[in-house]
Amino acid sequence: MNIYELSFPHSLIKDDIPDTVSAIGFFDGIHRGHQKVINEAIRRAEENNMESAVITFHPHPLVVLKGEHHVNYITPLKEKIEIMKGLGVDRLYIIDFNKEFSKLSPQEFVDQFIIGLNIKHLVAGFDYTFGHKGKGNMENIAEYTRDKFSYTTVEKVSLDHEKVSSTRIRKLLREGNIEEANELLTRPFKLRGIVIRGDQRGREIGFPTANLQVDKQALLPKPGIYAVKVLYKNETYFGMASIGTNPTFTAEREDLSIEVNILDYNNNLYGQELTVEWYKYMREEEKFDSVETLIEQIKLDEVNIRRFFSI
Repeated sequence: MNIYELSFPHSLIKDDIPDTVSAIGFFDGIHRGHQKVINEAIRRAEENNMESAVITFHPHPLVVLKGEHHVNYITPLKEKIEIMKGLGVDRLYIIDFNKEFSKLSPQEFVDQFIIGLNIKHLVAGFDYTFGHKGKGNMENIAEYTRDKFSYTTVEKVSLDHEKVSSTRIRKLLREGNIEEANELLTRPFKLRGIVIRGDQRGREIGFPTANLQVDKQALLPKPGIYAVKVLYKNETYFGMASIGTNPTFTAEREDLSIEVNILDYNNNLYGQELTVEWYKYMREEEKFDSVETLIEQIKLDEVNIRRFFSI
């Protein structure tokens, strides 16, 4: 997959770009609905002997349009790129969503980033909008094509009588409803991070943990204890993870830490990158009266997580 990071105006020459079918959208999460849009673009590209592409944007429009300084992503950009590769996309265009870009009229946007990228067919969800204040949409897009490209509108994708959306998935993750979120994503929710040195308390009580430093823009699930799998060097391990403040030891702490106890594994992982797949919310984080009570609960957590994974 070729990756192109573009801003307005971009410097790519249309005549140098092969005929392309492109999906377009922000695609945070790349969930069932997003996949339908992207797979439709790939299918049409293959049928017409063209290249497939995805046009997406970074950062989130809310950062520019509403001045939100911190937006959490279901799939931070690195994760989004990896998933796009896995789907088989030929070209990925990442457009810098800045103030100048946000002021483009619908026609300016189309001329620059659709026609100007030699896109012959565009695929988008029914609710996709473009141009200043979202004045362009899939109902009026015919006004802007200049007869240079055709388009397909993908209708709403629902599960359990409710629209599949990034908003719905964020809500589920914040509620700890990992299993339903995974169903909407069609894959386990993932967090990727570097193992950093922690307080060593896990090792002291017999449950050594890998403390993960993850992308600050990554959305974290609800604080608590989870059944997870850990991917490291092409191997998969079972584990139990904690998101929280360690209230038994740190009464005043507010920032969340992510700690993973990898079952049946005890090698040094400092500085290594781990990918954690989240499968089930087991219980809330608790403050225990004693370290002994905490240890007993962790032992019970391990039993329950081994039972969940049938190991």
